[in-house]
Amino acid sequence: MLGINPGEFLILAVLAVAILGPERLPEYASQLARLVRELRRMATGAREQLREQVGPEIDEVDWRKLDPRQYDPRRIIKEALLDDVEDAIRPAASPLRPATRTAVAGAAAAPAAAATASSAAMAPARRIERLEPGTPAPFDTEAT
Repeated sequence: MLGINPGEFLILAVLAVAILGPERLPEYASQLARLVRELRRMATGAREQLREQVGPEIDEVDWRKLDPRQYDPRRIIKEALLDDVEDAIRPAASPLRPATRTAVAGAAAAPAAAATASSAAMAPARRIERLEPGTPAPFDTEAT
């Protein structure tokens, strides 16, 4: 009941009697009872309206799974980071694998295949062009 234990409820009841007085207390108690009944009626009506609009699938939803109190941001971040690590660790098809297989297949081709594989691994993806000394760097007017 809203996290109020019996001792706290008793203190609240005594304060209500002292503040409101015995004359007005029954009137406020009946207003509170009407408010609680109205809130229950509204909640039940909203639940029934939702069930009518969504259909019977609403009963199959696991509401505990959607409870925001269960989400731990540290766990979510950890899982997201570990997904990236697992993708990086997973063996990928590389150009070295076929060369290694051919090297295993033939003993005579092993030195040539190993040299080809090491040179392919060491080759840069694109050639870096250097400017001559004293040549100004290119300037892109659209980039600024």
